[in-house]
Amino acid sequence: MTTPAPLSLPETFDPAANMPAYHTDTGVYHQSRQAARLAADLVVNGAPEDLDLAVKVLDATLACQERNPADPHYGNFYWMAEDTVVEDLNAVEFVLESLIPMMLRHRERLPEAMQARVLEAIHLGLDEIRRLDVLVAYTNITALDILNTCLGGELLQDPDLMERGQTKLLLWIGFTLGDGHPMEYNSPTYTGVTLRALALLAELTQREEVRGPAQAFAARLALSAALHIHPGTGRWAGPHSRAYHPSIVGETPPEIERMRAWVARGVVPPWIEDVLAHRPARYTITETASRRFSLAFSTYVTPGYALGVASAGFGPQADVCMAHFVRPPTARPGVLYTRYVTNDKWFGDFYHATDRGFQRNLLDEGRFYGVQNRNRALGVYAPQSFSQGTSAKAAFIWNDMQGIDQVWIDDQRIQRFPATVPLGATVSVASGDAWTAVRVLHITPLGRETPIQLVQRGADLVLEAYNYRGKEKRFWEMNWPGAFWKGHPICAFYLEVADRTQYPDGASFAAAINAGQFNQEVEPPFTYPAEGQRRAQFSYSRDGRELGLALDLMEWRLLERWTESGPLGWPMLEAQAETAEDASLFAVQTSEGRAAAAGAVAACDAPGLWLWGDHAAGVWAAGHFAYGPTTLHVETPEGAVTVEHSGPGVFTHRDRTAGEPSPQK
Repeated sequence: MTTPAPLSLPETFDPAANMPAYHTDTGVYHQSRQAARLAADLVVNGAPEDLDLAVKVLDATLACQERNPADPHYGNFYWMAEDTVVEDLNAVEFVLESLIPMMLRHRERLPEAMQARVLEAIHLGLDEIRRLDVLVAYTNITALDILNTCLGGELLQDPDLMERGQTKLLLWIGFTLGDGHPMEYNSPTYTGVTLRALALLAELTQREEVRGPAQAFAARLALSAALHIHPGTGRWAGPHSRAYHPSIVGETPPEIERMRAWVARGVVPPWIEDVLAHRPARYTITETASRRFSLAFSTYVTPGYALGVASAGFGPQADVCMAHFVRPPTARPGVLYTRYVTNDKWFGDFYHATDRGFQRNLLDEGRFYGVQNRNRALGVYAPQSFSQGTSAKAAFIWNDMQGIDQVWIDDQRIQRFPATVPLGATVSVASGDAWTAVRVLHITPLGRETPIQLVQRGADLVLEAYNYRGKEKRFWEMNWPGAFWKGHPICAFYLEVADRTQYPDGASFAAAINAGQFNQEVEPPFTYPAEGQRRAQFSYSRDGRELGLALDLMEWRLLERWTESGPLGWPMLEAQAETAEDASLFAVQTSEGRAAAAGAVAACDAPGLWLWGDHAAGVWAAGHFAYGPTTLHVETPEGAVTVEHSGPGVFTHRDRTAGEPSPQK
């Protein structure tokens, strides 16, 4: 047997610490999870030099574990070797996701003394994971909990751990099936964490009762992810529950490359390549992450652009309203995204405690509700927490002004910034293959100055709409419970995206928008006695299409959303192709036992039945989450197929021109 060559160490490896170094604008640190990952890679490679170094790296990693039994997080890990207390509770998950598979695969490559130390650390870490018992709504950490507990139980031969891991997996799936999509929805970063965890679990577990549900759940998540990859830019189209700035503005490689790498490595099933290759030119995908929190998300995809809107805010790392558009001939796409920001913060003003740096994100400090109808959207922002400060504003950010060709305010072309924008005027921006337009509809004033302006910030173009700008002050009226509370101050807006070829200039685009019918009704303020409602309603209609939403300003509660077709519901999954005649479903999920899409029908007496297909390509996939033996029946134009599953399962079918039917559990 040939001895492998030593592993090439990362450029950041610090031999003094035996850990990779992590450089930020506040200093140099050493992450325990990166060290654990390096140790696992060294053991897998297996050269004698690697194994010697692995012992040293493992020693440094284990030194980051909290070993004081009096600590409430005994068994967890310090995120950085420089830490002295456990703060980021997820550290134990990220460390063990490397150590447990390493020990399952190659424990014999380590000295017995180090094996014993690693096993003890895993045992203590799993005790901490059990005590933490992360809420299943926290998607990627739940996936890691399940991965570590299931595989850790098998490694330690602990039936209680194995039972806990399997129970949590089924609980997580059941929780998700109540809505359709995991609550941590459509994240370019954390969906990947979840999919990799499920793939590793399916690969290494010895228990089919764990492998089957993991593969079935991963298939459903992978379908959603693939449908959100914009063909024109290769980017993961929004909205996003959580995302980091490099991926938001396209500084990272296109996510379509990552998706195809996942197919090649078996992280997602092979038919996901068909989803990427066989999609309608224009379609809308809508999913629900939480009915309880009025959280659905929709994305309209065309060859030149994609527009995505969330029905509600999720948190400071969310992209609740964003567009991607092709900017030929450059590889990086154009992006328009929104934020609510207080005290004129910008990049470098937010500190990320876990990463020990300031530059990574521009956080959203707002509350949000939105509604979408294909290429049109309405949104309402309010400050999340603003009781003292110098400014509060909604910001609409176009990345990289060098890629912007034209800027208009109604029929006036703008070539110098800053530029004042009247309330109710339409700002149109031409960039690459798309026109984007924003019209601020309503601003609740918190002071004398509530300007709307176009400015350049760094390399970006920003439309700013202020609820307040002025001297630093305290806002007594912003406190609830409080004696002066009259509801949340808002900034309401309309946004539209169009193909660049559709309008010759910004004046024409703005004229088309302004010719539509805007309606807004904001009930007058009153001092809130902890009962009653103050309704705000916004709608827009043009060319037979309509969209609208209404909310309660007192309790910040979404009351209704609608289009010309009526009230919007909370679909588990609906992907509709836009054709010249109508819209037709090509992907759907339901708990009613029957799903119809792309000329096919699937039937199964099981929760969460889903179906995707492309009639022209002759390929379909269906899945379900039965908790026992069940029968899946799929009818396509080619014929009918019936398969038996012992639990959650996935089935793919190709017509005879594409190959034989291929069942996949």
